[in-house]
Amino acid sequence: MEKEQLLVIDDDQGLLKLLTMRLEAMGFAVTACHDADTALEEARRQRFDLVITDLRLAEADGLAVMEEVRALHPDLPVLILPAHGSIPGAVEAMQKGAIGYLTKPFEDKDLAVWIDKALTQPRMSREIQRLKQLVSELYGVEQVAARSPAMQALLQQVVRVADTDATVCLAGETGTGKEVIARIIHCNSRRSNGPFVPVNCGAIPESLFESELFGHVKGSFTGAVSAHRGLFQSADGGTLFLDEIGEMPPAVQVKILRALQTREVLEVGGTRPVKVDVRIVTATNKDLAQAVKAGAFREDLFYRIQVIPLTVPPLRARRDDIPLLAQIFLRQSIERAGKIVRGFMPDAMQKLMAYHWPGNVRELEHAVEKAVILSPRDMITADLLPGGNGATDGAIKPLTEAREEFERNYLKELLELSGGNISRASQMAGRYRADFYKLLRKYGLHPSEGKSKPVAPVGGAVIQRPVADEGIKSA
Repeated sequence: MEKEQLLVIDDDQGLLKLLTMRLEAMGFAVTACHDADTALEEARRQRFDLVITDLRLAEADGLAVMEEVRALHPDLPVLILPAHGSIPGAVEAMQKGAIGYLTKPFEDKDLAVWIDKALTQPRMSREIQRLKQLVSELYGVEQVAARSPAMQALLQQVVRVADTDATVCLAGETGTGKEVIARIIHCNSRRSNGPFVPVNCGAIPESLFESELFGHVKGSFTGAVSAHRGLFQSADGGTLFLDEIGEMPPAVQVKILRALQTREVLEVGGTRPVKVDVRIVTATNKDLAQAVKAGAFREDLFYRIQVIPLTVPPLRARRDDIPLLAQIFLRQSIERAGKIVRGFMPDAMQKLMAYHWPGNVRELEHAVEKAVILSPRDMITADLLPGGNGATDGAIKPLTEAREEFERNYLKELLELSGGNISRASQMAGRYRADFYKLLRKYGLHPSEGKSKPVAPVGGAVIQRPVADEGIKSA
């Protein structure tokens, strides 16, 4: 970490030297000046975090020096060091913008306290800027793997809508990276300093839906032993991401619609609505228009969330992105596995490009990780990757059949890799436990199917897949 830069001004050479030694011992980088002209030249030449100046200088007034320095850097804090007889001048300095004053002579601990107080706000500002930069690096549009025309077109739309409060609905198949796009929208918006709260509507039991979203008051129902803050309130000042909104029960849809219209929620058992300031981003892998026709989704809610409809393309529609995505997943996988794998053999990359990827980006990520784990060599070979000799193993299967086949095999492999441990398997899949159990029931699978096989070890450690957020750059 870089040392904070202090400009110290005092015409007493002995005191200036002693003060410099004290400050350097505290860990600061000190520029010491014995006259006003030199100090002002240094202030023009570089940026400082704090100025400490004597109030009375031999050839200048410390108050005038402070005003000139602050004219160069308006937010620069200044600490005044007056003698006992100069208190009125120090008070005037504070009225004109000094952070405070410390009367000579003073103890090191008192000096340290004043410096810490003076630097609190600049330190906080730098930390916020650092976090913003980190978020930009993690979630910035320029970081997303998007060489294909389809993704370029999507990201152009994202850039246009991100810095607004418009409600966005992301449509796309399972595994295309809709949550990734939702996070990019949030982190490139004016709400980026607020929370991003993801909600998987398909994983919340219907009986708990209202309480989870809107909260409840103590004693409002059996088991409500304490008040509960809802997810709408948790997202206040930020973005609420309603994933799989097509799975939302009809009884809850009308209450969601009211919350979106009024920007307030009523807690279960509550009597007064609570104002919330949230931006709504939704996602679905269903055709909501068809769901409206079938009576499974409210028409008024459909139009309310469709202010900005965006479609996240399937991986087969963005094949130009596959090599870059594969390299990203390769780096992530070898880092987790602790193996040395240099890359893909040419025929392996050709196979990745030719495969139809019914599971989209999520399937690609899983396929690369599996190949890294199972590879006996330092290069990924074609036999470790999904697909046959051609793009589709013969005739093209119907999309629904291909997706179900992938999901069933994917779940079986997760159970084997995790040894039947549902917590680990759901984490590897980037899904909630309840959502994972729902998928197992759909395909008639049981956790015991993986318990006969040990958890696959790599480098002496248990393989664990990170939660879904860690693939954020890989949309």
